[in-house]
Amino acid sequence: MTAPSFQRLPAETLAGFAALPTSSISDALDRLGLPGSVDGLRPMSPGARVAGQAVTLRYLPVGTGGGTVGDFLHLADAGDIIAIDNRGRLDCTVWGNILTEAAKAKGIAATVIDGVNRDVGESREFGYPIWSRAAHARTGKDRVALEAVLVPIVLGTVRVDPGDLLCADDSCVVAVPMAQAEAVLEVARAIEEKEDAILADIRAGIDLAEARRRHGYHSLQTRRS
Repeated sequence: MTAPSFQRLPAETLAGFAALPTSSISDALDRLGLPGSVDGLRPMSPGARVAGQAVTLRYLPVGTGGGTVGDFLHLADAGDIIAIDNRGRLDCTVWGNILTEAAKAKGIAATVIDGVNRDVGESREFGYPIWSRAAHARTGKDRVALEAVLVPIVLGTVRVDPGDLLCADDSCVVAVPMAQAEAVLEVARAIEEKEDAILADIRAGIDLAEARRRHGYHSLQTRRS
Protein backbone atom coordinates (compact mmCIF):
# COMPACT_ATOMS: atom_id res chain seq x y z
CA MET A 1 0.00 0.00 0.00
CA THR A 2 0.99 3.65 -0.27
CA ALA A 3 1.90 4.79 3.22
CA PRO A 4 0.45 8.08 4.46
CA SER A 5 3.00 10.86 4.14
CA PHE A 6 2.84 12.12 7.70
CA GLN A 7 4.61 11.41 10.95
CA ARG A 8 3.07 8.85 13.24
CA LEU A 9 2.13 9.89 16.76
CA PRO A 10 3.13 7.51 19.56
CA ALA A 11 0.54 4.89 20.43
CA GLU A 12 0.43 6.15 24.01
CA THR A 13 -0.48 9.64 22.79
CA LEU A 14 -3.38 8.29 20.75
CA ALA A 15 -4.53 6.18 23.69
CA GLY A 16 -4.34 9.21 25.97
CA PHE A 17 -6.64 11.22 23.74
CA ALA A 18 -9.01 8.29 23.25
CA ALA A 19 -9.51 8.15 27.02
CA LEU A 20 -10.64 11.79 27.23
CA PRO A 21 -13.98 13.39 26.34
CA THR A 22 -13.91 16.00 23.60
CA SER A 23 -15.09 18.59 26.12
CA SER A 24 -11.77 18.42 27.98
CA ILE A 25 -9.81 18.45 24.72
CA SER A 26 -11.78 21.46 23.49
CA ASP A 27 -11.12 23.24 26.79
CA ALA A 28 -7.41 22.50 26.43
CA LEU A 29 -7.40 23.95 22.93
CA ASP A 30 -9.06 27.10 24.26
CA ARG A 31 -6.52 27.37 27.06
CA LEU A 32 -3.68 27.10 24.56
CA GLY A 33 -5.28 29.52 22.12
CA LEU A 34 -5.73 26.92 19.38
CA PRO A 35 -8.79 26.54 17.13
CA GLY A 36 -10.06 23.02 16.87
CA SER A 37 -13.73 22.46 17.73
CA VAL A 38 -15.67 21.73 14.55
CA ASP A 39 -19.16 23.21 14.48
CA GLY A 40 -22.18 21.35 13.18
CA LEU A 41 -21.01 17.74 12.87
CA ARG A 42 -23.00 15.06 14.66
CA PRO A 43 -22.54 11.36 15.28
CA MET A 44 -24.45 9.03 13.00
CA SER A 45 -23.91 6.25 15.56
CA PRO A 46 -24.16 7.77 19.05
CA GLY A 47 -22.05 6.24 21.77
CA ALA A 48 -18.74 6.01 19.94
CA ARG A 49 -15.52 7.72 21.02
CA VAL A 50 -12.50 7.72 18.72
CA ALA A 51 -9.10 9.35 18.33
CA GLY A 52 -6.90 8.90 15.29
CA GLN A 53 -4.75 10.65 12.74
CA ALA A 54 -6.46 12.24 9.76
CA VAL A 55 -6.18 10.92 6.23
CA THR A 56 -7.52 13.96 4.40
CA LEU A 57 -9.61 14.18 1.22
CA ARG A 58 -10.94 17.23 -0.60
CA TYR A 59 -13.81 17.24 -3.09
CA LEU A 60 -14.85 19.70 -5.80
CA PRO A 61 -18.34 20.21 -7.23
CA VAL A 62 -18.71 19.14 -10.87
CA GLY A 63 -21.38 19.19 -13.57
CA THR A 64 -23.12 16.34 -15.37
CA GLY A 65 -20.63 13.77 -16.56
CA GLY A 66 -18.14 14.72 -13.87
CA GLY A 67 -16.20 12.62 -11.45
CA THR A 68 -16.78 10.04 -8.75
CA VAL A 69 -16.08 9.86 -5.04
CA GLY A 70 -12.79 8.15 -5.90
CA ASP A 71 -10.70 5.37 -4.35
CA PHE A 72 -8.61 6.26 -1.33
CA LEU A 73 -8.85 3.68 1.44
CA HIS A 74 -5.43 2.31 0.47
CA LEU A 75 -3.96 5.51 1.92
CA ALA A 76 -5.16 4.71 5.44
CA ASP A 77 -3.71 2.43 8.09
CA ALA A 78 -5.64 0.75 10.89
CA GLY A 79 -6.61 3.32 13.49
CA ASP A 80 -6.63 6.27 11.08
CA ILE A 81 -9.64 8.51 10.54
CA ILE A 82 -10.84 9.42 7.06
CA ALA A 83 -11.45 13.20 7.03
CA ILE A 84 -13.51 14.49 4.10
CA ASP A 85 -13.91 18.12 3.06
CA ASN A 86 -17.01 18.29 0.87
CA ARG A 87 -17.50 21.99 1.58
CA GLY A 88 -20.44 21.32 3.89
CA ARG A 89 -22.67 20.22 1.02
CA LEU A 90 -26.02 18.80 2.08
CA ASP A 91 -27.31 17.82 -1.38
CA CYS A 92 -25.14 14.79 -2.18
CA THR A 93 -23.23 12.13 -0.32
CA VAL A 94 -19.59 11.08 -0.45
CA TRP A 95 -19.84 8.01 1.79
CA GLY A 96 -22.06 4.93 1.82
CA ASN A 97 -22.30 1.31 2.83
CA ILE A 98 -19.59 -0.06 0.51
CA LEU A 99 -17.01 2.36 1.91
CA THR A 100 -18.25 1.62 5.42
CA GLU A 101 -17.76 -2.12 5.10
CA ALA A 102 -14.38 -1.75 3.38
CA ALA A 103 -13.13 0.73 5.97
CA LYS A 104 -14.29 -1.46 8.83
CA ALA A 105 -12.45 -4.44 7.31
CA LYS A 106 -9.22 -2.40 7.17
CA GLY A 107 -9.51 -1.36 10.81
CA ILE A 108 -9.99 2.32 10.00
CA ALA A 109 -11.28 4.00 13.15
CA ALA A 110 -13.95 6.34 11.76
CA THR A 111 -14.95 8.83 9.09
CA VAL A 112 -15.54 12.55 9.60
CA ILE A 113 -17.33 14.42 6.81
CA ASP A 114 -17.97 18.11 6.29
CA GLY A 115 -20.98 17.09 4.27
CA VAL A 116 -23.44 14.20 4.40
CA ASN A 117 -23.43 10.41 4.19
CA ARG A 118 -25.95 7.70 3.44
CA ASP A 119 -26.68 4.12 4.47
CA VAL A 120 -26.72 5.11 8.12
CA GLY A 121 -28.40 1.88 9.19
CA GLU A 122 -25.59 -0.16 7.70
CA SER A 123 -22.89 1.88 9.42
CA ARG A 124 -24.65 1.32 12.74
CA GLU A 125 -25.02 -2.39 12.02
CA PHE A 126 -21.30 -2.70 11.28
CA GLY A 127 -20.37 -0.60 14.31
CA TYR A 128 -18.49 1.89 12.15
CA PRO A 129 -18.54 5.46 13.53
CA ILE A 130 -19.29 8.37 11.20
CA TRP A 131 -19.63 12.05 12.00
CA SER A 132 -21.25 14.28 9.39
CA ARG A 133 -23.69 17.15 8.99
CA ALA A 134 -26.70 14.95 8.21
CA ALA A 135 -27.92 11.79 6.53
CA HIS A 136 -28.99 11.97 2.89
CA ALA A 137 -29.41 9.49 0.03
CA ARG A 138 -28.49 11.31 -3.19
CA THR A 139 -25.26 10.02 -4.71
CA GLY A 140 -22.21 12.19 -5.20
CA LYS A 141 -21.46 10.55 -8.55
CA ASP A 142 -21.43 13.21 -11.29
CA ARG A 143 -21.87 15.84 -8.59
CA VAL A 144 -18.45 15.79 -6.95
CA ALA A 145 -14.94 14.79 -7.90
CA LEU A 146 -12.07 13.85 -5.63
CA GLU A 147 -9.72 16.81 -6.04
CA ALA A 148 -6.85 15.89 -3.74
CA VAL A 149 -5.73 13.53 -0.99
CA LEU A 150 -3.32 14.06 1.90
CA VAL A 151 -3.60 17.84 1.62
CA PRO A 152 -4.77 20.49 4.10
CA ILE A 153 -8.57 20.59 4.30
CA VAL A 154 -11.19 22.56 6.20
CA LEU A 155 -13.84 21.01 8.43
CA GLY A 156 -16.30 23.77 9.21
CA THR A 157 -13.86 26.59 9.86
CA VAL A 158 -11.06 24.41 11.23
CA ARG A 159 -7.98 23.59 9.18
CA VAL A 160 -6.92 19.95 9.32
CA ASP A 161 -3.57 18.85 7.93
CA PRO A 162 -2.72 15.25 7.05
CA GLY A 163 -1.74 13.46 10.25
CA ASP A 164 -3.44 15.93 12.58
CA LEU A 165 -5.32 14.26 15.40
CA LEU A 166 -9.10 14.00 15.24
CA CYS A 167 -11.09 13.17 18.36
CA ALA A 168 -14.83 12.63 18.30
CA ASP A 169 -17.64 11.56 20.60
CA ASP A 170 -21.30 12.37 21.14
CA SER A 171 -20.49 16.01 21.96
CA CYS A 172 -18.20 17.16 19.20
CA VAL A 173 -15.40 16.61 16.72
CA VAL A 174 -12.14 18.33 17.61
CA ALA A 175 -8.96 18.65 15.58
CA VAL A 176 -5.58 18.84 17.30
CA PRO A 177 -2.56 19.99 15.29
CA MET A 178 0.00 17.20 15.29
CA ALA A 179 2.79 19.51 16.45
CA GLN A 180 0.79 20.52 19.53
CA ALA A 181 -0.62 17.10 20.40
CA GLU A 182 1.53 16.48 23.48
CA ALA A 183 0.90 19.95 24.91
CA VAL A 184 -2.85 19.65 24.35
CA LEU A 185 -2.92 16.20 25.94
CA GLU A 186 -1.11 17.44 29.04
CA VAL A 187 -3.54 20.34 29.53
CA ALA A 188 -6.61 18.22 28.75
CA ARG A 189 -5.60 15.63 31.33
CA ALA A 190 -5.11 18.34 33.95
CA ILE A 191 -8.55 19.78 33.20
CA GLU A 192 -10.17 16.35 33.40
CA GLU A 193 -8.47 15.64 36.73
CA LYS A 194 -9.69 18.92 38.21
CA GLU A 195 -13.24 18.35 37.01
CA ASP A 196 -13.16 14.83 38.46
CA ALA A 197 -11.99 16.31 41.77
CA ILE A 198 -14.85 18.82 41.73
CA LEU A 199 -17.35 16.02 41.15
CA ALA A 200 -15.82 13.99 43.98
CA ASP A 201 -16.22 16.96 46.33
CA ILE A 202 -19.84 17.45 45.30
CA ARG A 203 -20.57 13.77 45.90
CA ALA A 204 -19.00 14.15 49.33
CA GLY A 205 -21.50 16.89 50.14
CA ILE A 206 -19.34 19.95 49.50
CA ASP A 207 -21.12 23.00 48.10
CA LEU A 208 -20.71 23.51 44.34
CA ALA A 209 -19.24 27.00 44.65
CA GLU A 210 -16.71 25.82 47.24
CA ALA A 211 -15.75 22.79 45.16
CA ARG A 212 -15.20 24.99 42.15
CA ARG A 213 -13.16 27.47 44.17
CA ARG A 214 -10.94 24.74 45.57
CA HIS A 215 -9.94 23.51 42.16
CA GLY A 216 -9.83 26.75 40.18
CA TYR A 217 -12.77 25.81 37.99
CA HIS A 218 -13.47 29.28 36.62
CA SER A 219 -9.99 29.61 35.14
CA LEU A 220 -9.65 26.09 33.72
CA GLN A 221 -10.30 27.23 30.16
CA THR A 222 -8.73 30.68 30.45
CA ARG A 223 -6.17 31.27 27.76
CA ARG A 224 -2.61 31.12 28.96
CA SER A 225 -0.76 34.43 28.73
